[in-house]
Amino acid sequence: MNQTVPATWLVYCRPGFEADAAAELAHRAEQVGYSGTMHQGDGWVSLELPEGEPVNVLHREVPFDSLVFARQSLVALPALMLSREDRLTPIIEQVVKSGWSFEEVWHETPDTNEGKSLSRLIKALTRPLESTLKKRGALRRKAGGRRLHLFWLDGDCVQLGMTFPGNRSELLGGIRRLRFPSRAPSRSTLKLEEAWHEFVPRDEWDLRLGDHMQAADLGAAPGGWTWQLVQRGMYVYAIDNGPMEKSLMASGQVEHLREDGFTWEPPRRLDWLVCDIVDKPVRVLAMVERWLIRRWCREAVFNLKLPMKKRWEEVTRCLTHLESSMASAGVRAKIQCRQLYHDREEVTVHVRLLE
Repeated sequence: MNQTVPATWLVYCRPGFEADAAAELAHRAEQVGYSGTMHQGDGWVSLELPEGEPVNVLHREVPFDSLVFARQSLVALPALMLSREDRLTPIIEQVVKSGWSFEEVWHETPDTNEGKSLSRLIKALTRPLESTLKKRGALRRKAGGRRLHLFWLDGDCVQLGMTFPGNRSELLGGIRRLRFPSRAPSRSTLKLEEAWHEFVPRDEWDLRLGDHMQAADLGAAPGGWTWQLVQRGMYVYAIDNGPMEKSLMASGQVEHLREDGFTWEPPRRLDWLVCDIVDKPVRVLAMVERWLIRRWCREAVFNLKLPMKKRWEEVTRCLTHLESSMASAGVRAKIQCRQLYHDREEVTVHVRLLE
């Protein structure tokens, strides 16, 4: 990339969480010795570095899978203001000037109603743009798996970005769209399904999410997360004072215990702990820490409901406390955290004990 051109670290995020994504980007950049000018709009945040600073190095030093609020992470060029008479020429010129080459082109928009309205424009531009990029040698077969992203802020403004294999989301817009299973008791079921896609490699599902495993679902009623566990063939302790979906109980794989999820203890070590209890993050974290430190489960997925303000600070505080508690107890674990597409005012945490 031409380093004389001001370069930007661009991430997509959930609309309404721009301030949290910006706080995270600033914090992570500072950790590795960078700072710059922050910009944000609906569903995106960018950190523009001073001229000459290697944004590609910053991008590499902060892996995508370590970010909480980012749906996608890109090395980007300055946004282009386009003329409606000729949108393609400025795009082609910027690509050529950058020296970028890539194997595919993705058109994306913010996850807003305004963004979705650009689909017809994008469809009209896609074929002629790709044809010209091929002729200019930028779009080609062997280019290290790099991908060009055109992030359409509106019909007259686009920002070009590049992603690299192993350090990006492989989903359009960074969004995993799942179909709601009609037999599931609640839409919350999609949170756990997405968490598995996010945190458990697909080729390890049979090993780590297999038949005859045992799990506990704390705060289970009416059974959205329990339903996912049952579909994987697991036996589930459903802990909740509320009623469970009758069809789940008829499966023979669920034992419903009307007890307090914060105090219940399993009869033996389980394979999974899952929890979507609506309560203060610090209280949920204390409960899960007890499970992990006492090794009552091998893996855990749980949600932390966030406050309205300073959500990045709350996430940082929780994760730091969890890491410190585990280290003090001599428990080795891999901890991951992300705001998933099907989350709302929350983040999802995955912990796998390393034995």
